[in-house]
Amino acid sequence: MNGAQSLVRTLIGCGVDTCFANPGTSEMHFIAALDTIPGIKCVLGLQENVVTGMADGYFRIARKPASTLLHCGPGLSNGLANLHNARRARSGIVNIIGDHATFHSPLDPPLAADTEALARTVSAWLRTCRDASSVGRDAAAAVAESSRIGGGISSLILPSDASWGEGGVIAGPLPVPSAPHVDALSIDTAARVLRSSGSKVLLLLGGDATLEESQRVIWRIAAATGAKVMAEFSCARVARGRGRMQLPRVPYAVPAAIKTLEAFETIVLVNATAPVAFFAYPDQPSRLYRDDAMVHQLSRVDQDPFEALNALAAALNAPSANIPDPGERPAIVRGASTPEGLAHTIAAIMPENAIVSDESLSYGWGLYPFTYAAPPHDWLHLTGGAIGYGLPVATGAAIAAAGNRRVISLQADGSAMYSLQSLWTQARERLPITTVILNNRSYNIPIGEYKSVGATPGRTAMDMLDLSKPAIDWVSLAGSLGVEAARAQTLEQCADLMKHSFVGLEPFLVDLSI
Repeated sequence: MNGAQSLVRTLIGCGVDTCFANPGTSEMHFIAALDTIPGIKCVLGLQENVVTGMADGYFRIARKPASTLLHCGPGLSNGLANLHNARRARSGIVNIIGDHATFHSPLDPPLAADTEALARTVSAWLRTCRDASSVGRDAAAAVAESSRIGGGISSLILPSDASWGEGGVIAGPLPVPSAPHVDALSIDTAARVLRSSGSKVLLLLGGDATLEESQRVIWRIAAATGAKVMAEFSCARVARGRGRMQLPRVPYAVPAAIKTLEAFETIVLVNATAPVAFFAYPDQPSRLYRDDAMVHQLSRVDQDPFEALNALAAALNAPSANIPDPGERPAIVRGASTPEGLAHTIAAIMPENAIVSDESLSYGWGLYPFTYAAPPHDWLHLTGGAIGYGLPVATGAAIAAAGNRRVISLQADGSAMYSLQSLWTQARERLPITTVILNNRSYNIPIGEYKSVGATPGRTAMDMLDLSKPAIDWVSLAGSLGVEAARAQTLEQCADLMKHSFVGLEPFLVDLSI
């Protein structure tokens, strides 16, 4: 058995059943092993940032790591932006990074790079295989580390001679490191604060605290104490819709966030971090909460929020409480698209148990209040701020759902161009994804940011943000990548096209003028 064969068999034995790949010469023995050993589904991405984004989306839905296959340091570099987003989402991923043979690398061939240094920027665990006999053992450790609570990216660098060399040994699964228990003092402190000044307390949720089982306990606590509940702005996955909490996020804009948070004397963090601005702005604070506010950490990102919340509810003797009904489901809105109208329309036609991959950016920041009464669904957000996340995350999420859930990808047109190759993979895999391109023919976020930072844009600056010269033909572009597409000028046209797409099991793109 060579090292590559031991790697594939070890990954399968450790529960990894999906590999998102963009392979090169250094990885050919790994590809050959995947070809001859059944048990891992291989998904090809045409650019590495698509590969890493798909692995992120897969974890967010499957709740277990997939592997990537990346080609040397430059291939890893192409995928770093979405690995950055995945790190911020606390997604578990096992990167397999092919590299030069150990005896060849010192000769400084063209693709030689400091691959370890590049991987270290996004990895919670990193190792370079020494030889074929160590590959299986190293792979088992990588899977265990990326499976822990709070997620984590494991990067295993695989020199090609470790891959082709004989003497591979299959390793069995290792115990997944258990999450540290929440400190009893943290629970007692949170309970005391909530008893004494509940209405002035914010429970701020991140990580798995935004999922459905945690929300049921959170609502008991909020109903018993009068505390308010919000989610971080950059949440990896939020359980939403009927039967779930009507859970707002901390606003993106600094003035709005400061105004929202100024009412709270205490912020209790549940797998969240204290809220800060995305960027620094002249004459505005970086921290979004009051200077005199107390920030208390109930549970860290590497701890189990469900355990922490159940202990807090018990300490408060919080009785059962039903999550309030959000009211009637909205109707389809007619006419030109507005953010509110689009949100109502999506809520009106969304299938049960859908997944929304949201890279609507500035157009979609206000969608939440108008989609509370939609059917139950999961909403995935851009976590690290590196655009180009939406299409590949939607693709990985659809693969994790094995075609059993409709994915709705709300996608700004500018950032879609960063990873448009995802559409090809969607067509190749025949995935039930409906992409709505929010087409304003511009990079709209920086236009608003000019005002925020106090800069005055001129002709050259505005030309740098204009995507209309020439205009991108999304219908033709999608068609060339194998995805059926059509244009919509109004919300009712968009609704008709989306409903048409929901009937089939293949991808569809709507180019919506906004």
